[in-house]
Amino acid sequence: MARQFSIGIAGTGIGGLAAAALLAREGHRVTLFDQFDAAGPVGSGLMLQETGLAVLGAMGLREKAEALGSPIARLHGISVDTRRAVLDVRYTALRPGLCGLGIQRSVLFSLLQEAAHAAGARLVPGTRILSAGRAEGTLTDAAGGQHGPYDLVIDALGVRSPLSAAPRKELAYGALWATLPWPEGSPFDRAALEQRYEAARKMAGVMPSGRANPQAPGSLTYFWSIRADQYDAFRAAPLTHWKDAACHLWPETEALLHQITDHEQLTFARYRHRTHRAPVEGRLVHIGDAWHAASPQLGQGANMALLDAYGLAHALHGEARIAAALRRFLKIRAGHVRLYQLMTWAFTPVYQSDGVVTPWLRDRLAAPLLRLWPAPPVLAGLVAGGFGAPLKRMGLEPYR
Repeated sequence: MARQFSIGIAGTGIGGLAAAALLAREGHRVTLFDQFDAAGPVGSGLMLQETGLAVLGAMGLREKAEALGSPIARLHGISVDTRRAVLDVRYTALRPGLCGLGIQRSVLFSLLQEAAHAAGARLVPGTRILSAGRAEGTLTDAAGGQHGPYDLVIDALGVRSPLSAAPRKELAYGALWATLPWPEGSPFDRAALEQRYEAARKMAGVMPSGRANPQAPGSLTYFWSIRADQYDAFRAAPLTHWKDAACHLWPETEALLHQITDHEQLTFARYRHRTHRAPVEGRLVHIGDAWHAASPQLGQGANMALLDAYGLAHALHGEARIAAALRRFLKIRAGHVRLYQLMTWAFTPVYQSDGVVTPWLRDRLAAPLLRLWPAPPVLAGLVAGGFGAPLKRMGLEPYR
C-alpha cells in the first residue's frame, strides 16, 4: 500500500526543485532547504534535450519552457586551423521534428520553483546544510540546527555538496559565460549552437537562449573556454587583453564582446568529473551533480538532474517502503548515468584540453566521418540523451 512520506531536500537547483514539485504532487510532505535568503539560479543559459523536455512535459511545463526558449536544430563547430567542421550534429538525422531548446537558467528555475510552490512544497531559506544522518534521515545546518527526521533525505546540493564525496577529478578547463541581448544584424544562426576551436586550448561558443519573459528581447549565451589556473590572471588583466584574443579566434563575435564592459559580466564555471560511488546511503539519496558531475560537452547536466528527479518520483509511486523505492530508483537511473559519464569523459579532451595529438586527429578525421552513416543519427541520439533508453525506463515517451 502506498504511503505519504516526509521528505527533506537539500538544495534548490534544477534537480531539487523538480524533485520537490514531483514528490509534493504525489502527496508527500516535502521541505526544501536553501542556503540563501532568497533562492535563485546560478549560471547562464543551458540546453534542454528531449530527455529533459519529456520530464517537463510530464510536469505540464514543456509548453511554457518552449514559449520562452529557442529551438536548436543543430550543433556546429569549426576548427580555425583547418576551417573544417569538427562538430556537426543535426537532430533531424535521428527523427523529424526533434530539436534541443536553448533557455535561460533563470527561466527554467522560475518554472520549477513555481511548480514546487504550487504543489505544496515548503521552502526553508537561509539554511546551509552541512551534514546528514544517513541512517536517521536528518539534516544538520551550519548553525548546528537539526532538521527531521525524514523518511527520505535528498541531496541536490550540486557538485560541491558537503553530503557527497569530493570530486574525483578537477578538470583543467572551465568556461566564462555571459547571457547577452541578440544584436541586430547578427551573423549567428538563431537555430544553432555554434562554436570555434583553436586546437583544444581555445574555444568560443554562441547559443540561442530565448527570452526572460514574453515581452523581453531574444538573447544568446556566449561562452569562452579558459584554464582554471588562468582565471585569476584574466581577472587581474585589462578586459581588452581577453577581448583581443577572443576576436582573433572568432572575428564575428566582436559585436557581442562590445556588450561586455566589465569582468563581472562573465560568470566563471569550474568543471569537475565525478560519479559518487554510493548514490544511495541509508535514507539519503544523491541526485544531479551531487551524484554525477561532468563537463558540459554533451549538454546533459540539467537534463540528467530532471531525469533523476522524475526517476525518483516514479520509483516512489505506489511504494510503501523507502528502501525498495531507492533500489528501484537505482535500477532506473544508474545505467544511463554510467553511460553518459563515460562518454562525456571521453569527449571532453577532444574539445577542451592541452592535448596536441587528439585535436590534430579531430581536425583531419572528423570532417569526413561526420557525414558518413551511421554517424549523423548516432551523434544526434547521443546529444539528445536517448542512449540507454532513459525515458522508456520511467514510462515516458519522447514528444512527437
